[in-house]
Amino acid sequence: MESRPNILFIMSDDHAAHAISAYGSRINQTPHLDRIAQGGLRLDNCFCTNSICTPSRASILTGQYGHVTGVKGWEPLDNRRPIQLQKLLQGAGYATAIFGKWHLGCGLTDSVWKDDNRAPGAVPADPAGFDEWCVLPGQGLYFDPQFHTAQGTVRHEGYVSDIVTDLSLDWLEQKRDHDKPFFLCVHHKAPHREWEPGPAYQHLYEDEEIPQPETFNDNYTGRPAAAAAKMRILGDLERKDVKADPPDGLSEAELKNWYYQRYIKDYLRCVASVDASVGRLLGYLDQNGLAENTIVIYTSDQGFFLGDHGWYDKRFIYEESLRMPFLLRYPHEIAAGGVGEAMLTNTDFAPTLLDFAGIETPREMQGTSARAMLRGQTPPGWQKALYYRYWNNGGHGVAAHYGVRTLTHKLIYFYSLPLGTHNSSDSPALEPYWELFDLTQDPQELNNIYGDPANADLVRELKRELERLQTQLGDERIHG
Repeated sequence: MESRPNILFIMSDDHAAHAISAYGSRINQTPHLDRIAQGGLRLDNCFCTNSICTPSRASILTGQYGHVTGVKGWEPLDNRRPIQLQKLLQGAGYATAIFGKWHLGCGLTDSVWKDDNRAPGAVPADPAGFDEWCVLPGQGLYFDPQFHTAQGTVRHEGYVSDIVTDLSLDWLEQKRDHDKPFFLCVHHKAPHREWEPGPAYQHLYEDEEIPQPETFNDNYTGRPAAAAAKMRILGDLERKDVKADPPDGLSEAELKNWYYQRYIKDYLRCVASVDASVGRLLGYLDQNGLAENTIVIYTSDQGFFLGDHGWYDKRFIYEESLRMPFLLRYPHEIAAGGVGEAMLTNTDFAPTLLDFAGIETPREMQGTSARAMLRGQTPPGWQKALYYRYWNNGGHGVAAHYGVRTLTHKLIYFYSLPLGTHNSSDSPALEPYWELFDLTQDPQELNNIYGDPANADLVRELKRELERLQTQLGDERIHG
């Protein structure tokens, strides 16, 4: 019987694909991440189904959308749910572990963390299905972070990316059952806000000017939801983000660039620590003869705006936020140096890894195995459209919305009504409206062409596809 592959699943937080040199980044180099792509495959059309950390992580583990998992914003993922990737792998004989950011019990305090101490009615949200887990509470800290474990709370001195890597390597070398294949999740906090770089990279890019993105000075014409968003480089970044006060006497353009340079350099410095971690993990596999039969995946829980449209953060269905990096290396099966154009979503991750492990996908999972597609054998009828829904009306002033993205177009409905799971004081007062973008002619999504009568047939076609997906997935429809 052919041996089952090991799985090394590395995920960072808020790492945009366009901040990886394998994706042609204009602003930095990631040599160790690039090694995964060079030895395997880079997917160019991998997308999340809700661009916010907790729902995306829930979808990755369950293969389900937020309206099914119940994780639409920051709700914990109930650890009693049986349909979770790590539980299924563990039950099939895999050694399982997770180190770093869990973020599926966000907001839980120590008093409700452990089952025997849980407050009445609290959802059990510790990482079930892992033989060993050592995870950050909530967002965690960059320096000297506290971790939750099955045995209690511990604090480690040092920088979080280094610590998470050390814990992962220690488990690989010392603590796992070497007679079993392993499923190891290495989940980095970096490069999440407030972007605190480690000692080794604090002066990286110090004497450089990072180029601004082409849409840096977007004026949001024809896109009221974009105009209402409160995540602008100039105006919404805080002192805790840039760690200094701006110099006097700057023009508005100079001030905006000052904030951008402070933000983007620290962001990229945090990325550098993740890249170094990946290098250490790949080195371990090489040194121990594990590289050939280990699936290595690098991804992030969603994309991120790196000054694009004048923003930081994510949430929108727009490309920079929607697109996830996805690099995969598996020498035993995947040819080196490939680039995949077919569409993948985060609900497909779990079915795909189960397929590689020889485990049947539970019918409750809404995603589909992409194993054949990753081998370059995209099956007939493979998905050519995805459904997206952002529920949190008002986070960073972003209106609740849903939409459909095909290979060539994107249709979005901003409903901005109290129908999401969260409504805050930042909830924008928008009348519901539609946006339509031609991604071949307008990849930066600057020109909303919904109101053009010439596009009436296209609008009808995309609305039918949107409604087909909503019906297929069992989500409610708000538009008429």
